[in-house]
Amino acid sequence: MTIRSLATHHDRRTALTSSAAIAVEGVEKSFGEVKALRGISFEAPAGSVLGVLGPNGAGKTTTVSVLSTLVRPDAGRATVAGYDVVTQADEVRASIMLTGQYAALDEMLTARENLVLFGRLLGLGRKPAKAKADELLERFDLVAAADRRVGQYSGGMRRRIDIACGLVRQPQVVFLDEPTTGLDPVSRQSLWTLVRELKDQGVTILLTTQYLEEADVLSDNIIVVDKGTVIAEGTADQLKARAGASYCEVVPVAAGDVPALVTALNGLGECVVAESADRVSLPAPDGAATLTAALDRVTAAGIELIDIALRRPSLDEVFIQLTAPSGDKAPVA
Repeated sequence: MTIRSLATHHDRRTALTSSAAIAVEGVEKSFGEVKALRGISFEAPAGSVLGVLGPNGAGKTTTVSVLSTLVRPDAGRATVAGYDVVTQADEVRASIMLTGQYAALDEMLTARENLVLFGRLLGLGRKPAKAKADELLERFDLVAAADRRVGQYSGGMRRRIDIACGLVRQPQVVFLDEPTTGLDPVSRQSLWTLVRELKDQGVTILLTTQYLEEADVLSDNIIVVDKGTVIAEGTADQLKARAGASYCEVVPVAAGDVPALVTALNGLGECVVAESADRVSLPAPDGAATLTAALDRVTAAGIELIDIALRRPSLDEVFIQLTAPSGDKAPVA
């Protein structure tokens, strides 16, 4: 699809040659005495998915609001699709799609009427707006419910039509602010599929989420935000590596065999008994070789197992470690 823009030819050329679809440098924003953003900086290359993680109140939504021109920053600079969010706000708005935590729809209108309305507001004629509405209803599997009022839709259906309205005009950059909050697993999977499709079309996506699995599955790169600044950045694998190396977890059939299990594994590495006292873990610096050695020792000791496997720290563990109060944080490698 052709990307419509309010920019001049010169501005279009500038946007297309920009190395980053989203670039944020030292952005600050306060609301009264509350400092929501404290010099936040990051970039997202064109055609990538950037996951933004952080606890409630970390500044994620404020960041999205600044980048989508809903809120003016107090200091710093940010560009989206090559346009400055302050001095070229109209061009930014013409290049983006924003879906917030709650669907921004007219509940008294049907899905089809909402789509046509968005099309007309964005400058499409009556027939093109209807044609685009039909196309999006088909794409989002909403044809059967197209003429029902949106107020009667389920949460998943409302989210789908909300995103469909944002795609009436093909955007260069999409902001998804916790888009799967409250959705059932099937609806969440559908939205994940949409994110992948948009990325395949070269669209850049900034995704804020409370679901660590979501960021792990979808993101090319992840930033962790806390107290209005970026405290960690990297791929999911790089962030997981910060929480520690792989380890071997051994679960006996009988919890009473745990002491014997520790004895059998002595010498392979420092064994740690889980709080549940039903399993043992030990470092696995050699990966599969450590696993094989552990299995040989357990077999020789005659201990029956439910499970033995290599594990890696989860993104959840990384998140908790990075955002815990300073006194509670474990050392990060």
